[in-house]
Amino acid sequence: MTTRTVTEAKAHFLELIRAAEERSGRFVITRAGRPAAVLMNADEFEGWLETLALVSDPKVRTELHEAMQELKAGRSHSFEEVVGRPQRKPS
Repeated sequence: MTTRTVTEAKAHFLELIRAAEERSGRFVITRAGRPAAVLMNADEFEGWLETLALVSDPKVRTELHEAMQELKAGRSHSFEEVVGRPQRKPS
């Protein structure tokens, strides 16, 4: 993540928007030497919000914790075990 002062951000705002949009760049904007805001790609932000909603749900958090414990204990299955081998289409 790159840090810019408010003054720098104002002077290069369009450039920062393009960088966030095209390369998923993230910029911390500081004021008086302290972080004040973050500029980031809108799609990435939406993904963060979805993730936050999931991990905020106690039931989902419990299920994720249980799944990680099963994985650590070696109780997992391969893709093929769960859904079978992918079928090849005849050429």
